[in-house]
Amino acid sequence: MASHKVIISCAVTGSIHTPSMSPHLPVTPAEIAESALGAAAAGAAIVHLHARNPVDGRPDQSPEAFEPFLRVIKQSSNVVVNLTTGGSPYMTVEERVRPAASWKPEVASLNMGSMNFGLFPMLKRYKTFKHDWEPQMLEGSHDLVFRNSFKDIRYALETLNSSGARYEFECYDTSHLYNLHYFWTEGLVKAPLFIQTCFGLLGGIGSHPDDVMHMKRTADRLFGDNYRWSVLGAGRAQMQVAAMAAAMGGHVRVGLEDSLWIGSGRLAETNAAQVTQVRKIIEGLGLEIASPDDARDILQLKGGDKVAF
Repeated sequence: MASHKVIISCAVTGSIHTPSMSPHLPVTPAEIAESALGAAAAGAAIVHLHARNPVDGRPDQSPEAFEPFLRVIKQSSNVVVNLTTGGSPYMTVEERVRPAASWKPEVASLNMGSMNFGLFPMLKRYKTFKHDWEPQMLEGSHDLVFRNSFKDIRYALETLNSSGARYEFECYDTSHLYNLHYFWTEGLVKAPLFIQTCFGLLGGIGSHPDDVMHMKRTADRLFGDNYRWSVLGAGRAQMQVAAMAAAMGGHVRVGLEDSLWIGSGRLAETNAAQVTQVRKIIEGLGLEIASPDDARDILQLKGGDKVAF
């Protein structure tokens, strides 16, 4: 009955939000490990992980930056580990793929198309910063294209396929679904495809219910029964999009990467708090959450004993 359960993924820290935006954002390896384990204990079957410089919090995509928290998580939990290949939009694809290539996780994220990536609206909310890189990164997104060309995507797939990793295919617009369909028909990815449709980031599709329905209809038409659907909503859309998708038979992603908030004007103090909130929504709909081993069954993962950490 695992196929009827809802997978909760938790994106623990990401690279979009900066340390000045919330005192609760995990930055150091110890904080990332603790927050990931807390999310797992609250009901997350998958934790999606980025690394940061422990001194100033900037994104760090060196494999060495991931090692301390990967080993702690592995030793302390059965949770499925999903490593980013998105890293930061300011990085090359070669930089972004290195952690997953080194540590061979069960799941690696993969962005399925180039897009404008507008983070600059956050400058209206946040006026003071602890580190110079933070406002510079946000301001720079006025002229930022997050590059994920066909060549880049093929490079990531050809680098990681031999590891047996599955992918969290991050699709921020309809065209990204068509890009994925191309790689699927070319035989570079295999079913079941784990498709994460992403809503509410400036440069991608919006978070209106019609947008959610449009992405779901398109994916159904392109992939039929060959995919597993999940959603993430950015910012205030996080729980509304999750509730809609869960009611429609989908899986959900929450976490401080996607939203720093737990309610109107209230910062989430932990990733576990968001997992707990979305779990209440799921169970309130009469649904059951998936365990890590349920998620392995639903997504046909290689198993936690076949990673390199």
